[in-house]
Amino acid sequence: MTRVRDIARHQAGLTLMEVMIASTILGGMMFMAWGTTSRTSEAKRTYGEVQARVQEIRVGLARVVTDLEHAYLSKNEDTDAFDRRTFFSGKDGGDVDEVRFSSLAHQVLWAEANESDQTLISYSAAADKEDPGKTNWIRREARRLTNPGESWKETPGESDIVLRDIEEVEFEYWDWKDQQWKADWDTTKADGQKDRLPTRVKITVTWREAGVERELVTQARLLLQEPLESRFGTEYERGQ
Repeated sequence: MTRVRDIARHQAGLTLMEVMIASTILGGMMFMAWGTTSRTSEAKRTYGEVQARVQEIRVGLARVVTDLEHAYLSKNEDTDAFDRRTFFSGKDGGDVDEVRFSSLAHQVLWAEANESDQTLISYSAAADKEDPGKTNWIRREARRLTNPGESWKETPGESDIVLRDIEEVEFEYWDWKDQQWKADWDTTKADGQKDRLPTRVKITVTWREAGVERELVTQARLLLQEPLESRFGTEYERGQ
């Protein structure tokens, strides 16, 4: 009888040990499964944020491309004026290049508004108001072209943020005469690119996402290569 009890006690001990081993193995498997699920969820979230940011950059660049493709020059003005009404000026400098140009991309939003499709557009950098350590890319659009003798800075207009928290923006201008990309372009100076637009503009935007520096590049093809000019000439051209 005593031997039977010893055998039963021994078997009970083995069963308890097996349960403990099985529980340990199950716990380890559950921990591994949780870790895999957690990492998968984190990767999905990070990938979603990156794709959302890339889409934001694409939409912003599409707007810039549309503005540039409608850039134009005109000789129906005083071409010797210090502040031309139509021009294209791109300057290389700092982390974010600046560009200003006359464009036909203005959209009239109000019926019978005293506006046309002609406008002055500029792109530049500005510190974020909530976080000065971040740089935003700003688009400014004037309501009209400048009046004779008026500076483009004095022309009323509205500014809005194209892209938030960027690292760099680089503009490059294709000179079909020299067959090379140039960092600067100025249609108002005799020693620049007098009265002619670049055939293409390359835009490179660099930003940081998930601790990694990323960039996106696109190009705009400028359609109006020849300056607009009245068939019968302007009063400036006729000397009146």
